[in-house]
Amino acid sequence: MSRITIPPVASATGATVEVYAQVRKIAGGSIPNMFAALGHLAPQSLKAVLNTEGALAAGSLSKQDLETIKLLVSELTGCDYCVAAHTMLGRMAGLAPDTLRQIRIGQVTGDAKRDALARFVRTLQQTSGTIGDDEVAAIRAAGYTDTQLADIALAVALTVFTNTFNRINDTDVDFPPVQ
Repeated sequence: MSRITIPPVASATGATVEVYAQVRKIAGGSIPNMFAALGHLAPQSLKAVLNTEGALAAGSLSKQDLETIKLLVSELTGCDYCVAAHTMLGRMAGLAPDTLRQIRIGQVTGDAKRDALARFVRTLQQTSGTIGDDEVAAIRAAGYTDTQLADIALAVALTVFTNTFNRINDTDVDFPPVQ
């Protein structure tokens, strides 16, 4: 059970009502538990998340690249909520179940560009300090541009935020379970 008690979505007022309306447009009428909790507590933070998601959607990375990043960061962070969400969203973006599993456990997927992205994101998350020139050269050699590197950084940062919030809240997972 989530640690933060959230009143029913229908009882929302003020800025929370407005941001919930944005979520409903994006999520097909529903409000996932993470968005309900964040919108209740800090509607401006949820609005920032939604705006950032919009910037990423309009950015230089494919949906599959974004879901690769978000799933891997969530796995490495240990956020069960986001692992479930991004497994489902990854499938919706066209990633095969085996590919999603391989991303999570650090195995090659057979797609050299996706594998380079996963290696790069894993390195970002598991090391500290400036990334080595060899790591940047490898991701560029895989076909990623400097603009895409900026979008990778934004996707990682957003995912770390949502992972951290869910880990604090122990948000009830309302997505299909991950095997």
